[in-house]
Amino acid sequence: MTLPISLRTVRVLRYIMPLREGGSLPGLTEADDGFKYVVKFRGNGHGPKALIAELIGGEVARAMGLRVPELVFAELDEAFGRTEGDEEIQDLLQASQGLNLGLHFLPGAITFDPVVTNVDADLASRIVWLDAFLTNIDRTVRNTNLLMWRKELWLIDHGSCLYFHHSWSNWERHATGPFEPIKDHVLLPQATRLIEADAYCRSRLSSETLRAIVATIPDDWLRWDDAEGTLDELRAIYERFLIMRLERSAAFTTEAQDARQALV
Repeated sequence: MTLPISLRTVRVLRYIMPLREGGSLPGLTEADDGFKYVVKFRGNGHGPKALIAELIGGEVARAMGLRVPELVFAELDEAFGRTEGDEEIQDLLQASQGLNLGLHFLPGAITFDPVVTNVDADLASRIVWLDAFLTNIDRTVRNTNLLMWRKELWLIDHGSCLYFHHSWSNWERHATGPFEPIKDHVLLPQATRLIEADAYCRSRLSSETLRAIVATIPDDWLRWDDAEGTLDELRAIYERFLIMRLERSAAFTTEAQDARQALV
């Protein structure tokens, strides 16, 4: 039986600096538990949908046994950010009152360089499978969203996953259809064990696990101006998307294999 997934909630006490390499302008912060977190703010240009993608992507990766920094709900109170000198950042913080999403900061981590670091075929194949499953368009040579920390590979920044939810049109087609951007995946050349990765990843995921992950989405993140449907209906679409895609994993696994063959 799958146990419910529970994220800790921390209160952000201090905004340290922006991380401008992220398109949504995340920031390094310090929280009331004494730890530092990279916070993705709900006031970013894509709104809470980017946080939903980050939450689902990170927790799916964790369920598969991949290394992801701890995710926490990061609460910003009403007064937070009023003294920030940068007007753009002040507006972002003021628009992000309430629950945001934080990733535990990995001090001393360095950006993964595929030229310098060779990744084991099993691990590379599982990460490629993950990103094909989640339709993650943002793990390329230009932007790997991978870190080396304590000689181990860590996955970060899943905010570009599940891109169907930015329009909600034909979400069933996205769930069952191809994912052409997998050809640009930074680890595709090393992903020589995709069939084995498919069997392994399917053994780690289940419809119950995916429902438990979707259930962690805060209600407030689902209250969009353009939302068509109740909170339960929106959650149900996320669940159905993930379950349908898992059931058809053979198709995107084969697609990734074909893309890899085209490279050699």
